[in-house]
Amino acid sequence: MTQVGIRTDKGRVREGNEDSYGSEPRINLFVLSDGMGGLDSGEIASRIAVDTVLAHCRMADETPSLPLTGKRIEGASEMSNRLASAIRLANASVQQAALVRGALNGMGATVVAVQFAGDQMSVAHVGDSRVYRLRGDKFEQLTDDHSFVADQVRQGNMTETEASGSNLKNILIRALGVEPEVEVDTRDEVLKENDTILLCSDGLTRDLSDNQIAAVLSETEDPQEAADHLVCLANEAGGGDNITAIVLRRDDKPAGALGRLSQWLKV
Repeated sequence: MTQVGIRTDKGRVREGNEDSYGSEPRINLFVLSDGMGGLDSGEIASRIAVDTVLAHCRMADETPSLPLTGKRIEGASEMSNRLASAIRLANASVQQAALVRGALNGMGATVVAVQFAGDQMSVAHVGDSRVYRLRGDKFEQLTDDHSFVADQVRQGNMTETEASGSNLKNILIRALGVEPEVEVDTRDEVLKENDTILLCSDGLTRDLSDNQIAAVLSETEDPQEAADHLVCLANEAGGGDNITAIVLRRDDKPAGALGRLSQWLKV
């Protein structure tokens, strides 16, 4: 089974909350999006992104033969390809909404989506919202930020310390709604019992270090309490942006016949 905790907050500086999130427990799907372009545009963009991903994946679950949008990613699982397809549709939907509203310049969104099937997990994302995994004492970021400074770090042109203090760290090199097509990064992972997965917007990681986040996830057993605590700490650290945290925690499978049966059930 998977326990879930979700908390979102506008923070202490912003007038409204441009973050959106959603889930479809029936297919073990969780989505988070951070809007760009100001409250009127960003909130709409992030909501469109989340709703489009959920709708496409629901439809695919009911009709497995539903064609993928865009080119299949070689080496990625069917589940990851479906998430990428959904995000490509979200990109088109956000851009169309911007055109209709006359707000093409600046309206966009990030998105991260996680889906489980048994012990398999697929991750797909665009932008700088993140997915982390805590496994025992190891805390690992499973996504790469699509930001200017992160790209500079990957190329060896900037250190992590320089990137964290840069006034360019909010500049994205990839986001939904900016171009007619968007490249989606995917990742397939095998889950282990007691793994904890965190989806979050950059409002959390801007004010809290990886060590602070890992400590909360390690020390807090209940996922809802963990999500609440993370958002509270980010606000105490300044709350400079909207903050959203989705905490997913795998339970140990029960022993005996019930444990064998649970392997055939959805997470």
